[in-house]
Amino acid sequence: MRTKPYVLLLSTLSTLLVLLGLAPGAQAAENGEWAVYPAASRLGGRPYFYLSADPGTTLTDRVTVANKTSAPLTFRLYGADAYNTDRDGGFAVRTQREKQTGAGAWIKPERTRITVPARSAVTVPFTLTVPADADPGDHPGALVALDERIAPGGKGSVAVGVQRAVGARVYLRVNGPTVPALAVEDVALDQDRPLVPGTRTSSALVSYTLHNRGNVTLNPKVVLKAQGLFGRTLLDRDLARVPAELLPRQKIRLTERWSGSPQFDWGDITLTATAKDVKETGTVSFLALPWLVASVLVVGGAAGLFGLRIRRRRALSA
Repeated sequence: MRTKPYVLLLSTLSTLLVLLGLAPGAQAAENGEWAVYPAASRLGGRPYFYLSADPGTTLTDRVTVANKTSAPLTFRLYGADAYNTDRDGGFAVRTQREKQTGAGAWIKPERTRITVPARSAVTVPFTLTVPADADPGDHPGALVALDERIAPGGKGSVAVGVQRAVGARVYLRVNGPTVPALAVEDVALDQDRPLVPGTRTSSALVSYTLHNRGNVTLNPKVVLKAQGLFGRTLLDRDLARVPAELLPRQKIRLTERWSGSPQFDWGDITLTATAKDVKETGTVSFLALPWLVASVLVVGGAAGLFGLRIRRRRALSA
């Protein structure tokens, strides 16, 4: 049996910089074969849709799909909700088969199927109707051009079909009260220490959940600080693997490796997350004790308890 799962690929900023070599804020979403961008006088002149509207109103705009290949291409056009990926917090959108509940459900292209001639572009009007009961704040999404071709992919006895798509981001704000809110949750520490102190370098893996609890997109920064006995600073680091955009009501699980973590210490690890108008922290305590020392203490403690019980029994029988 042949199966044809649906895979959506959305061009991200890092990919675009590699493909186009352009500065941030001056690129269109593309994958080398076709591009999708707001209608403008030139490619990349308006890289994303930045829209604002009151609840119950309808906006109109136009999207352009450019074919860079030497053959005609046929696409399905649709609106999609955006979210942060579990893997790295990157900007991603729902597939056409998934249920859209925000901007993806409100976007209606005038044509949902288009054929773009070779080395040409087609511009399609669309409407975005905000429901009267829409929540205020940001509702990010995208206008997606899905290639109708199904390319073979994967290996093995089961054939896999892959469809590719490119989406132009839609940053929609529904007018009303905005509430920025951020939380650092479920901070945990997993230590890797040698059995014999000093025989190798120890390390620790700090994991935490970054949660946008508000209704606006945040650009978070996170600082990790570790303090040992007597308040000594063991580590003070700005974390690099933090998503550039944390979308409303999204949360992601992140990790940070701490090489050279202490093998004998006691203290706290604090993660401080900041964004515009918000600052929150999360803390976890740690006890770094060499396994050999810990084993000796456990065995010694067990022997002491056993000896105490023997002495009590002898005292009672005397």
